Amino acid sequence: MLWMSGQWNESFNATDWSGHDSTNATCEFISDRDKCTQCKGKKITQEKKVLEVHVEKGMQHGQKIVFDGQADEAPDTVTGDIVFVLQQKEHPMFKRKYDDLYVEHNLSLTEALCGFQFALNHLDGRQLLIKSNPGEVIKPGQHKAINDEGMPQHQRPFMKGRLYIQFSVDFPDSGFLSPDQCRTLETILSPKPSKTLTDMEVDECEETTLHDVNIEEEMRRKQQNHFHESYEDDDDDEPSMSRVQCAQQ
Repeated sequence: MLWMSGQWNESFNATDWSGHDSTNATCEFISDRDKCTQCKGKKITQEKKVLEVHVEKGMQHGQKIVFDGQADEAPDTVTGDIVFVLQQKEHPMFKRKYDDLYVEHNLSLTEALCGFQFALNHLDGRQLLIKSNPGEVIKPGQHKAINDEGMPQHQRPFMKGRLYIQFSVDFPDSGFLSPDQCRTLETILSPKPSKTLTDMEVDECEETTLHDVNIEEEMRRKQQNHFHESYEDDDDDEPSMSRVQCAQQ
């Protein structure tokens, strides 16, 4: 018997009748009076520990913060690590891609043609003055970039990405302009295409009607119809099984 760390360790060697070792085992027994009052002989105890997780500027979505050797401990095993994986929360206004930020802004047709100026509330609480250059015309879907107003780079917080602004232009509803206003607007804007159809060319064309359409909803509906048609075609291609009839006696 050996007394080690408050535990009885009993080792034995079983030998068969031929004189050769057939079993090699180590048994461990702890009497109730000698058991540790904290672990109850299980060699491990439950303990709460508070870990402070510091998220540095510029850390990316999915990046890991590792606490070495802070996982559960067990006898005769190497203690593992605790790993925190960052999950980036979506922002209602800004979108992040690596170190760059993206934001959308709507302009009226007047602002797109004649210029604009507005204040943009940044993530850090600052207000950025955004304005167009004199005489500049903004097209729908056009992007503008502002240097050093994106996200800070990890471990280089003074280096920042770019802030991209995508502009959309709101056009007025149909009937907004009277015929006289349309003619006035034509004198200001670029003239219509020089090639106009003659009456004879118009007579040779087939007249059509334009309809309003929600293209996203239209494509979604067509995709669903295509899926159902493909499913029905697969059913039709399956070979039919002939019924087996009983033989007549």
